[in-house]
Amino acid sequence: MIAALDDTFQKVRSKDWPLSDRLRAIAEEVRLRSPEFADAVDTFVGRLEAARAGTGAPQVGDLMPGFTMPDQDGTLISLDEILERGPAVLAFHRGHWCPYCRLNMVGLAEIQGQLGDARIYAISAELQPYTRKLRAESGARFPFLTDIDGGYALAAGLVIWVDEVMSAMIAGAGWDIPGYQGGAGWLLPVPSVFILDRDGIVRTRHVDPDYRRRMGLDSIVAGVRALAD
Repeated sequence: MIAALDDTFQKVRSKDWPLSDRLRAIAEEVRLRSPEFADAVDTFVGRLEAARAGTGAPQVGDLMPGFTMPDQDGTLISLDEILERGPAVLAFHRGHWCPYCRLNMVGLAEIQGQLGDARIYAISAELQPYTRKLRAESGARFPFLTDIDGGYALAAGLVIWVDEVMSAMIAGAGWDIPGYQGGAGWLLPVPSVFILDRDGIVRTRHVDPDYRRRMGLDSIVAGVRALAD
C-alpha cells in the first residue's frame, strides 16, 4: 500500500486543487487498496472524536506554552526567539511517513511566501533524519522542529495514544512510528495549527482529531493577515 500511496502523493502534490481535495485523493486510495485499513481508520478517528481529543489544547486568546526544540539541523530554537522575529504559525504533524502530512507540508510550503513577517514552524516527534527528509521533499524553507518524546505536544494537550489495532495495522503496512521517533511508544499529536501574535497569544487555531482533514491554506493566510488588522 505504501507504494500506491506514494504514487498518489506524487500525482496530486502539484495539482492546482484545494488542499482538502488533495487529501481526499489519499483517503480514497487507502480505501481502494485496503478497505479493512480504511474501516479501522474510521473506527480509530471515531474514538478520538468521542473522546474530544485535542479540545484541551490552547484556545483562542490563550498564551501558548513556551518551548525549546532542535530544528532539522540540531540547532535549538525557543518560542521566545521565534516571537522576537514576528508572528508564528505552529503546525503539528504526525511525520514524514504520513501521506496526509506530506501533502500538508507541501501545501504550507506553497504559502510560505504569503505570510509577511510570520513564519511557519513544523513540529513533530520525529528525529532529524526524518524531519530533514520531509523538509526537502516539501520544498519548505521554514524550520522543522523535533518535539522530543512528544513532550511539548503532551503539555499542550495534543497527544493521542494509537491503540493496538491501529498500531498493528500501521506497522503491518511498513511504517515504524516508534523507530522514527527514537522511542518505543505509540503516541502521536493531533494535527493542528496555531497562529500566534508576537506576544505568543493564540489568535487562530485548528485542531481536528481526524488527521485526514487539515486547516485550509487560504484560512492560514487569512489568519496571519488578520493579525495586521
